[in-house]
Amino acid sequence: MPWSEQAVSLPAMLAAGFVAALALSALGSRWAIVHAHRNDLLDQPGERRSHAVPTPRGGGIGIVLACSLALLAIGVGATRPGSWLLVAAGLLLVAAIGWWDDHRPLPAWPRLLVHAIAAACLASAIHLQGAPALAVAAAFAATVVLVNAWNFMDGIDGLAASQGLLCAFAFAAVLGDAWRSVALVVAGACLGFLPFNFPKARVFLGDVGSGALGYLLAALLAAGFGSRPVPVWPLLLLPAMAMLVDTGLTLLWRLRRGDRWWQAHVQHAFQRWSRWHGHVRVTAAFAGWTFVAVTIMLAALQWPPGVAPGVALAALLASAGAWRWLHRRYHKDKTEGFGT
Repeated sequence: MPWSEQAVSLPAMLAAGFVAALALSALGSRWAIVHAHRNDLLDQPGERRSHAVPTPRGGGIGIVLACSLALLAIGVGATRPGSWLLVAAGLLLVAAIGWWDDHRPLPAWPRLLVHAIAAACLASAIHLQGAPALAVAAAFAATVVLVNAWNFMDGIDGLAASQGLLCAFAFAAVLGDAWRSVALVVAGACLGFLPFNFPKARVFLGDVGSGALGYLLAALLAAGFGSRPVPVWPLLLLPAMAMLVDTGLTLLWRLRRGDRWWQAHVQHAFQRWSRWHGHVRVTAAFAGWTFVAVTIMLAALQWPPGVAPGVALAALLASAGAWRWLHRRYHKDKTEGFGT
């Protein structure tokens, strides 16, 4: 039987979006390197850094460009264009405050305020697309959490972008056509940036890129909340579980010690681990862990919804156990370990 026109056009459009995003992101990364050197936007090595040489920041601007254009293009042909414009507006808000912070560091509270406004934009968009009230509230919370989680975890070469790539592919496998397109654009944009950031970083995402990537993944997660029954929602967190657990438990550990949680530090499990084994091995290990988590998610989504919370809890406990072991194993002073 010959392929129908629709059957041929949809995969072609998805592939075209992926390739276009990859190209735009790569071009943006190259431009960011030139811009950073001209304007002295270099992250300097230090005790609270995981890199050894001055490195340009702001390379994530290409991801912002590719994904914002994709959102606007989808909105033009959508039955509810306003919802897609709101998603794009939230992305541009997060990117703008991140770009500002990359050029002139800002206090934490103005950034959090803008993140909250962006979260409201995304929550409103999900509401306009017909999501229930609980999904709308979850979208707001997920945005604030993931924007900051990806910012906190963007500390070694390739980690934030490779995790974003895997998460985007995971959501592309479970979302409907429009949001699948967004997921593939996000994946393409991450892949376009990665050669500039891994295995040896020539440019960092910067706050403009890490925040934007966290926002985009929150949007994909929110779309999943809006289209799936509540009992399976915990499964949708599995692709980001490694990032969320390292962020959350490290934050709790620092708060317990009385540290200023908003300041740069090198106390994440991935940072301690990378000091012993290098960026490449740690980024690869995180990727392997997330690949397994995505595989479990895809399998568990085929099972009865009632088993989803148990699967997610098992994944959470395994991730927390790995964090605890790494945090204690790769620190000379065991008295600083969590729970000691």
